Amino acid sequence: MNHRIIIEMGMGNDLHGQDYTKAARRAIEDVIRHSTLPLFGALALEHHQMEVRVTVGVQAPEAVDCDALIAGLPQGRAHVKAVHGGMNVTNPDTGEVSVVATAAVEAFLPVQTGWRLAR
Repeated sequence: MNHRIIIEMGMGNDLHGQDYTKAARRAIEDVIRHSTLPLFGALALEHHQMEVRVTVGVQAPEAVDCDALIAGLPQGRAHVKAVHGGMNVTNPDTGEVSVVATAAVEAFLPVQTGWRLAR
């Protein structure tokens, strides 16, 4: 059994290239910039114990390179899935499409002994 120890949301975009992977990568980077896990140092836990589950939402999930996104994650055993979400915004003057992606990053640890998460 694993406990979810964090969930954080982020947003990213690709304004000119209509690159769904780039927008998703930026959404994940947004999450990482807004979170930290000090319990690893405080409790002498190893980062490889952490499972990281990432869900990215874009209008064309089949266009996301999930393996490239996994390679960019700094810690833990990562799993990334792309789902329908986010949005495309079309410039009415030029027809150019900007891609907006959302990301939810969850971190899980196995049940630990000697401490517990507060309820």
